[in-house]
Amino acid sequence: MKQGIVPSILAAALSLIYCAGASAGDLDGFKGLKGEIRIAGGTAHIPVMKEVARRAMTANPDLQVSIAGGGSGVGIRMAGEGLADIGNAGRTPTAEEISRYGLRLFQWAIDGVGIVVHPRNNVGALTQAQAMGIFSGNISNWKEVGGSDHRINVYTRDESSGTREVFWEKALKKASFAPDAHFIVSNGAMKSAISQDPYGVGYVSVGHIDESVKPVLFDGVPPTAETVKAGKFPVSRGLYSVTKGEPSGPAKVFIDYLFSGEGQRIAAEKGFIPVR
Repeated sequence: MKQGIVPSILAAALSLIYCAGASAGDLDGFKGLKGEIRIAGGTAHIPVMKEVARRAMTANPDLQVSIAGGGSGVGIRMAGEGLADIGNAGRTPTAEEISRYGLRLFQWAIDGVGIVVHPRNNVGALTQAQAMGIFSGNISNWKEVGGSDHRINVYTRDESSGTREVFWEKALKKASFAPDAHFIVSNGAMKSAISQDPYGVGYVSVGHIDESVKPVLFDGVPPTAETVKAGKFPVSRGLYSVTKGEPSGPAKVFIDYLFSGEGQRIAAEKGFIPVR
Protein backbone atom coordinates (compact mmCIF):
# COMPACT_ATOMS: atom_id res chain seq x y z
CA MET A 1 0.00 0.00 0.00
CA LYS A 2 1.33 3.47 -0.89
CA GLN A 3 2.25 5.52 2.13
CA GLY A 4 0.27 8.52 0.98
CA ILE A 5 -2.93 6.50 1.06
CA VAL A 6 -2.57 5.49 4.71
CA PRO A 7 -3.73 8.77 6.33
CA SER A 8 -6.91 8.92 4.23
CA ILE A 9 -7.78 5.32 5.06
CA LEU A 10 -7.25 5.93 8.77
CA ALA A 11 -9.21 9.18 8.66
CA ALA A 12 -12.14 7.40 7.03
CA ALA A 13 -12.01 4.63 9.59
CA LEU A 14 -11.95 7.16 12.42
CA SER A 15 -14.72 9.32 10.98
CA LEU A 16 -17.33 7.79 13.28
CA ILE A 17 -15.15 7.56 16.35
CA TYR A 18 -16.92 10.21 18.40
CA CYS A 19 -20.21 10.31 16.52
CA ALA A 20 -21.72 7.17 18.00
CA GLY A 21 -23.98 7.69 20.96
CA ALA A 22 -24.42 11.42 20.46
CA SER A 23 -28.12 11.08 21.29
CA ALA A 24 -28.04 7.89 23.36
CA GLY A 25 -28.48 8.53 27.06
CA ASP A 26 -30.00 5.43 28.60
CA LEU A 27 -31.14 1.87 27.94
CA ASP A 28 -34.21 2.80 25.90
CA GLY A 29 -32.37 2.03 22.68
CA PHE A 30 -32.22 -1.67 23.55
CA LYS A 31 -35.98 -2.00 23.95
CA GLY A 32 -37.74 -3.92 21.20
CA LEU A 33 -34.52 -5.43 19.81
CA LYS A 34 -34.20 -9.15 19.16
CA GLY A 35 -31.29 -11.38 18.28
CA GLU A 36 -27.67 -11.62 19.38
CA ILE A 37 -24.70 -9.28 19.55
CA ARG A 38 -21.45 -11.21 19.14
CA ILE A 39 -18.42 -9.51 20.69
CA ALA A 40 -14.82 -10.78 20.65
CA GLY A 41 -11.23 -9.61 21.01
CA GLY A 42 -9.31 -7.49 23.51
CA THR A 43 -9.51 -8.75 27.08
CA ALA A 44 -8.97 -5.33 28.71
CA HIS A 45 -12.43 -4.38 27.42
CA ILE A 46 -14.26 -7.33 28.98
CA PRO A 47 -15.30 -5.77 32.33
CA VAL A 48 -17.02 -2.91 30.49
CA MET A 49 -18.52 -5.22 27.87
CA LYS A 50 -19.95 -7.52 30.56
CA GLU A 51 -21.55 -4.69 32.49
CA VAL A 52 -23.13 -3.13 29.39
CA ALA A 53 -24.31 -6.57 28.26
CA ARG A 54 -25.84 -7.23 31.68
CA ARG A 55 -27.75 -3.96 31.60
CA ALA A 56 -28.86 -4.46 27.99
CA MET A 57 -30.17 -7.98 28.58
CA THR A 58 -31.90 -6.89 31.81
CA ALA A 59 -33.66 -4.12 29.90
CA ASN A 60 -34.56 -6.51 27.08
CA PRO A 61 -34.61 -10.29 27.71
CA ASP A 62 -35.13 -10.89 23.96
CA LEU A 63 -31.58 -9.66 23.31
CA GLN A 64 -28.56 -11.90 23.84
CA VAL A 65 -24.96 -10.66 24.06
CA SER A 66 -22.05 -13.10 23.83
CA ILE A 67 -18.55 -11.95 24.80
CA ALA A 68 -15.29 -13.74 23.99
CA GLY A 69 -11.65 -12.73 24.41
CA GLY A 70 -8.74 -13.77 22.24
CA GLY A 71 -6.82 -10.50 22.02
CA SER A 72 -6.95 -7.46 19.76
CA GLY A 73 -5.82 -9.27 16.63
CA VAL A 74 -8.60 -11.82 17.06
CA GLY A 75 -11.19 -9.09 17.59
CA ILE A 76 -10.14 -7.22 14.45
CA ARG A 77 -10.10 -10.38 12.35
CA MET A 78 -13.40 -11.75 13.63
CA ALA A 79 -15.18 -8.44 13.07
CA GLY A 80 -13.60 -8.09 9.64
CA GLU A 81 -14.60 -11.61 8.60
CA GLY A 82 -18.14 -11.23 9.90
CA LEU A 83 -17.66 -13.73 12.73
CA ALA A 84 -18.34 -11.05 15.36
CA ASP A 85 -20.58 -8.00 15.23
CA ILE A 86 -18.14 -6.00 17.35
CA GLY A 87 -14.41 -6.61 17.66
CA ASN A 88 -12.50 -5.11 20.57
CA ALA A 89 -8.94 -3.87 20.14
CA GLY A 90 -6.43 -2.29 22.50
CA ARG A 91 -4.44 -0.97 19.56
CA THR A 92 -5.23 0.97 16.44
CA PRO A 93 -5.84 -1.44 13.55
CA THR A 94 -3.22 -1.17 10.85
CA ALA A 95 -3.99 0.65 7.61
CA GLU A 96 -3.86 -2.74 5.86
CA GLU A 97 -6.46 -4.19 8.26
CA ILE A 98 -8.70 -1.15 7.87
CA SER A 99 -8.50 -1.33 4.07
CA ARG A 100 -8.93 -5.11 3.83
CA TYR A 101 -11.97 -5.32 6.06
CA GLY A 102 -13.53 -1.88 5.62
CA LEU A 103 -13.35 -1.26 9.36
CA ARG A 104 -14.91 1.55 11.35
CA LEU A 105 -13.24 2.43 14.66
CA PHE A 106 -14.86 3.66 17.86
CA GLN A 107 -12.54 4.74 20.67
CA TRP A 108 -14.65 4.90 23.83
CA ALA A 109 -11.90 5.01 26.48
CA ILE A 110 -8.19 5.48 27.16
CA ASP A 111 -6.19 2.93 29.13
CA GLY A 112 -2.70 2.46 30.53
CA VAL A 113 -0.61 -0.69 30.78
CA GLY A 114 1.28 -1.10 34.03
CA ILE A 115 3.90 -3.49 35.39
CA VAL A 116 2.67 -5.67 38.25
CA VAL A 117 4.34 -8.00 40.76
CA HIS A 118 3.22 -10.15 43.66
CA PRO A 119 1.98 -8.09 46.66
CA ARG A 120 4.82 -9.46 48.84
CA ASN A 121 7.52 -8.43 46.38
CA ASN A 122 9.50 -5.55 47.92
CA VAL A 123 10.34 -4.03 44.53
CA GLY A 124 7.94 -1.16 44.02
CA ALA A 125 9.62 0.93 41.31
CA LEU A 126 11.55 0.32 38.10
CA THR A 127 13.19 2.60 35.59
CA GLN A 128 12.53 2.01 31.93
CA ALA A 129 16.07 0.63 31.55
CA GLN A 130 15.45 -1.84 34.38
CA ALA A 131 12.10 -2.89 32.92
CA MET A 132 13.72 -3.47 29.52
CA GLY A 133 16.44 -5.53 31.20
CA ILE A 134 13.96 -7.66 33.12
CA PHE A 135 11.52 -8.39 30.30
CA SER A 136 14.34 -9.11 27.85
CA GLY A 137 15.99 -11.53 30.28
CA ASN A 138 19.18 -9.49 30.69
CA ILE A 139 18.27 -8.88 34.34
CA SER A 140 17.36 -12.27 35.76
CA ASN A 141 17.50 -11.88 39.56
CA TRP A 142 15.43 -9.58 41.74
CA LYS A 143 18.50 -8.57 43.76
CA GLU A 144 19.78 -6.71 40.67
CA VAL A 145 16.94 -4.19 41.07
CA GLY A 146 16.89 -4.01 44.87
CA GLY A 147 14.81 -7.08 45.62
CA SER A 148 15.48 -10.46 47.23
CA ASP A 149 17.90 -13.04 45.86
CA HIS A 150 15.48 -14.97 43.65
CA ARG A 151 15.20 -15.62 39.94
CA ILE A 152 12.73 -13.39 38.10
CA ASN A 153 9.85 -15.19 36.39
CA VAL A 154 8.76 -13.14 33.38
CA TYR A 155 5.18 -13.30 32.13
CA THR A 156 3.99 -11.85 28.84
CA ARG A 157 1.10 -12.03 26.36
CA ASP A 158 0.96 -13.53 22.88
CA GLU A 159 1.46 -11.45 19.75
CA SER A 160 -2.29 -11.00 19.10
CA SER A 161 -2.59 -8.96 22.31
CA GLY A 162 -2.99 -5.20 22.07
CA THR A 163 -1.85 -4.95 25.69
CA ARG A 164 1.40 -6.64 24.71
CA GLU A 165 1.87 -4.40 21.67
CA VAL A 166 1.55 -1.11 23.54
CA PHE A 167 3.78 -2.38 26.37
CA TRP A 168 6.39 -3.67 23.91
CA GLU A 169 6.42 -0.40 21.95
CA LYS A 170 6.20 2.18 24.72
CA ALA A 171 7.70 0.51 27.79
CA LEU A 172 10.29 -1.76 26.18
CA LYS A 173 11.11 0.29 23.07
CA LYS A 174 10.51 -2.89 21.03
CA ALA A 175 13.16 -4.91 22.84
CA SER A 176 12.77 -8.69 22.53
CA PHE A 177 11.06 -10.59 25.32
CA ALA A 178 13.01 -13.15 27.33
CA PRO A 179 13.03 -16.50 25.48
CA ASP A 180 11.83 -18.33 28.60
CA ALA A 181 8.95 -15.93 29.33
CA HIS A 182 5.62 -17.53 30.26
CA PHE A 183 2.80 -16.73 27.82
CA ILE A 184 -0.56 -15.72 29.31
CA VAL A 185 -3.83 -15.51 27.38
CA SER A 186 -5.59 -12.49 28.93
CA ASN A 187 -5.38 -9.59 31.36
CA GLY A 188 -7.37 -11.58 33.90
CA ALA A 189 -5.14 -14.62 33.55
CA MET A 190 -2.03 -12.43 33.87
CA LYS A 191 -3.31 -10.93 37.09
CA SER A 192 -4.10 -14.39 38.43
CA ALA A 193 -0.66 -15.74 37.50
CA ILE A 194 1.21 -12.87 39.14
CA SER A 195 -0.93 -13.05 42.27
CA GLN A 196 0.21 -16.67 42.72
CA ASP A 197 3.91 -16.22 41.91
CA PRO A 198 5.99 -14.32 44.51
CA TYR A 199 8.82 -13.93 41.98
CA GLY A 200 6.75 -13.17 38.90
CA VAL A 201 6.50 -9.94 36.92
CA GLY A 202 4.02 -9.09 34.20
CA TYR A 203 1.88 -6.26 32.88
CA VAL A 204 -1.85 -5.60 32.75
CA SER A 205 -4.35 -2.98 31.75
CA VAL A 206 -4.56 -0.28 34.42
CA GLY A 207 -8.30 -0.97 34.60
CA HIS A 208 -7.54 -4.53 35.79
CA ILE A 209 -5.17 -3.62 38.63
CA ASP A 210 -6.55 -4.46 42.07
CA GLU A 211 -5.34 -5.64 45.48
CA SER A 212 -4.41 -9.10 44.15
CA VAL A 213 -1.29 -7.63 42.51
CA LYS A 214 1.14 -4.81 43.29
CA PRO A 215 1.52 -2.03 40.70
CA VAL A 216 5.10 -0.90 40.06
CA LEU A 217 6.10 2.71 39.50
CA PHE A 218 7.51 3.20 36.00
CA ASP A 219 10.19 5.91 35.92
CA GLY A 220 8.67 7.22 39.15
CA VAL A 221 5.05 7.34 37.88
CA PRO A 222 2.37 5.00 39.27
CA PRO A 223 0.12 3.21 36.75
CA THR A 224 -3.26 4.69 37.68
CA ALA A 225 -6.26 6.11 35.88
CA GLU A 226 -5.32 9.53 37.28
CA THR A 227 -1.77 9.52 35.88
CA VAL A 228 -2.99 8.22 32.52
CA LYS A 229 -5.65 10.94 32.34
CA ALA A 230 -3.08 13.61 33.25
CA GLY A 231 -0.76 12.39 30.50
CA LYS A 232 1.96 11.57 33.04
CA PHE A 233 2.01 7.81 32.56
CA PRO A 234 3.75 7.07 29.25
CA VAL A 235 2.40 3.57 28.52
CA SER A 236 -1.12 4.33 27.37
CA ARG A 237 -3.42 3.44 24.48
CA GLY A 238 -6.95 3.83 23.19
CA LEU A 239 -9.60 1.17 23.72
CA TYR A 240 -11.48 0.57 20.48
CA SER A 241 -14.51 -1.30 19.33
CA VAL A 242 -14.46 -1.99 15.58
CA THR A 243 -17.09 -3.04 13.07
CA LYS A 244 -17.05 -4.12 9.44
CA GLY A 245 -18.52 -1.08 7.76
CA GLU A 246 -20.95 1.18 9.55
CA PRO A 247 -22.67 -0.61 12.44
CA SER A 248 -26.40 -1.14 12.37
CA GLY A 249 -29.12 -2.76 14.45
CA PRO A 250 -28.27 -4.07 17.93
CA ALA A 251 -24.52 -3.60 17.39
CA LYS A 252 -24.99 0.10 16.70
CA VAL A 253 -27.18 0.49 19.80
CA PHE A 254 -24.52 -1.25 21.90
CA ILE A 255 -21.77 1.07 20.62
CA ASP A 256 -24.02 4.10 21.07
CA TYR A 257 -24.47 3.12 24.71
CA LEU A 258 -20.69 2.95 25.24
CA PHE A 259 -20.56 6.66 24.33
CA SER A 260 -23.60 7.65 26.40
CA GLY A 261 -23.28 9.21 29.82
CA GLU A 262 -24.05 5.88 31.45
CA GLY A 263 -21.62 3.99 29.25
CA GLN A 264 -18.82 6.44 29.94
CA ARG A 265 -19.48 6.19 33.68
CA ILE A 266 -19.15 2.41 33.43
CA ALA A 267 -15.78 2.86 31.69
CA ALA A 268 -14.64 5.15 34.50
CA GLU A 269 -15.88 2.75 37.18
CA LYS A 270 -13.82 -0.04 35.59
CA GLY A 271 -10.64 2.05 35.81
CA PHE A 272 -10.50 3.57 32.33
CA ILE A 273 -10.49 7.19 31.10
CA PRO A 274 -13.73 8.20 29.35
CA VAL A 275 -13.42 10.08 26.07
CA ARG A 276 -16.50 12.25 26.63
